[in-house]
Amino acid sequence: MQLAEARSRLLLSQQAPASPYPVHNKANLKQSAVLLGLWDGPEGVHIWFTQRPMYLKHHPGQISLPGGKYEDGDTDLTQTALREAFEEIHLKPQQAEVICRMPTHYSHTGFAVTPIVASIERDFSPIADPNEVADCFSVPLSFFLNSENLHQMQVQRNQTQYPVYFMPYQGRLIWGVTGAILYQFSRSLI
Repeated sequence: MQLAEARSRLLLSQQAPASPYPVHNKANLKQSAVLLGLWDGPEGVHIWFTQRPMYLKHHPGQISLPGGKYEDGDTDLTQTALREAFEEIHLKPQQAEVICRMPTHYSHTGFAVTPIVASIERDFSPIADPNEVADCFSVPLSFFLNSENLHQMQVQRNQTQYPVYFMPYQGRLIWGVTGAILYQFSRSLI
């Protein structure tokens, strides 16, 4: 799939499914945003990811999309995602063209995470901030469109069942809220 086709499918999809995670008190959640950055690679569309350093207090070593918490200076969550992508991988806002905003996902760690989908200039080369990012890499969208690569299991937390989505990719494990976002995103393209 090429970027133009992915963009068209996203914009034509009627309604993406809601977050699979139950929310008991949305008022106390910290607003945050991630950038689901798409770029046209040699084998079709790719998605940019980061890996968090092991020394971080929250989610050490996890695979994530560039992003973070909403700050008072941000005008909206789109600006949050673009600001964080610049801080983490040096993606300048003018190198990203926002396509759409996906439904918010809720984490058990107290965050409301809103994915912002954008097309990224093909010649962008990430420069990881070593204080926030241990590694930066991309995965072909076709990997997520293949249902054999998408796994889920039911877990129970506080007497509530919810799905956990995970996708092993070349020795890395994409899971949690990032996995749920990718599951929802890939299903909206089919």
